[in-house]
Amino acid sequence: MNIRIFDTPHEAGVYAAALAEHIIKNRPKPVLGLATGATPIHFYQALVRLHQYGLDLSRVTTINLDEYIGLGPSHEQSYSYFMQKHLFDHTNILPDHIHLPNGIATNLEMECNRYDGIIQKNPIHFQLLGIGVNGHIGFNEPDDLLQSKTHVVRLQLETVKSNARFFNQIEEVPKKAITLGVQAILQSEQIVLMAFGPEKANIVAKSVLGNVRTDVPASILQLHKQVTVVLDRESAKQLVDEYGNLRTELKRMDNS
Repeated sequence: MNIRIFDTPHEAGVYAAALAEHIIKNRPKPVLGLATGATPIHFYQALVRLHQYGLDLSRVTTINLDEYIGLGPSHEQSYSYFMQKHLFDHTNILPDHIHLPNGIATNLEMECNRYDGIIQKNPIHFQLLGIGVNGHIGFNEPDDLLQSKTHVVRLQLETVKSNARFFNQIEEVPKKAITLGVQAILQSEQIVLMAFGPEKANIVAKSVLGNVRTDVPASILQLHKQVTVVLDRESAKQLVDEYGNLRTELKRMDNS
């Protein structure tokens, strides 16, 4: 596991986009697993800039992590709308290369199976992740057992409250979502986990330094051979010593 700490989220986003660029330029058919929310916006801004300066994204296939159930693509808080606004409308990624779960599918079980089929045909080379304040990745919430495949999840109250800032009122926040399972995430060739702000410091430390446990879903990333954790100084506070240097045990991990 590699830990990279930056002064600002903007700098962190530029670094994460550079990691994606390496995959895009060195794979004939690169597949990017993508996330939504406030954190990855910095990544998308940097990737759009790279495209504006000549990075061709026409060979890229994208597979998003999740989608709210009950929100169609035209809803301003759907993740489909988010992706159009922050990435797809500004690049040459082909429409038929873009994949998101259908939050208004009439048969959700069939939709989950359909999405697993897409992932099987398009193994993910670069998986971008954020992390919830409760440690969720995608919408894989803390539980006694983490689901391996794409599934419907009931969002925990903590997640609903956190996401309420994007809606007019908390009652408007969907209570269910479709999300990739942990198997698809762990099968990705490379994973980049991004986190910013002091409210993420505790869960980042639990995920990186603590034991692998299902009530901290992000801790399962410790089992992956190529994970880069991209942080700002606020979210990294519990990973550094009094001088601001990476803690000794993390240095060993970073160099392994």
